[in-house]
Amino acid sequence: MVTTRNYRRPALVAAALGAMTLAVVSTAAPALAANSIDVGGLGPVNVQVNYSCDDRAEVAAVKVMVGAPEADGPSAIGEQTEVACTGDQQTTVVTLNGAPLGPGQTVQVRAALVDHADTVISGTAKVVTLG
Repeated sequence: MVTTRNYRRPALVAAALGAMTLAVVSTAAPALAANSIDVGGLGPVNVQVNYSCDDRAEVAAVKVMVGAPEADGPSAIGEQTEVACTGDQQTTVVTLNGAPLGPGQTVQVRAALVDHADTVISGTAKVVTLG
């Protein structure tokens, strides 16, 4: 009696596992998109904010606080509630309420993506000099 081995079966199993792994990783990539926020620019009464967020992050607003770096509290604050969480890079301009900034003034800008309970999902802080 002659026994013949099937060498194609392990290759088929490996190919099937590879295809399934690729399918899982490619569909999970959008879900793993990081929530991020950065200050793109600063004006006397507004702040340009660049952000990205996943739609499942439950982001309700972009909030900004501006003030002297050593101050106990902000001199101006702003909020933008029209937020597009698609996983892609977005840009918005947040209008500040409070004291307008002057040319050459150095301030700390804090920007955050927040949920409905004002919990910070992602945030940043930068010291910037208004040009």
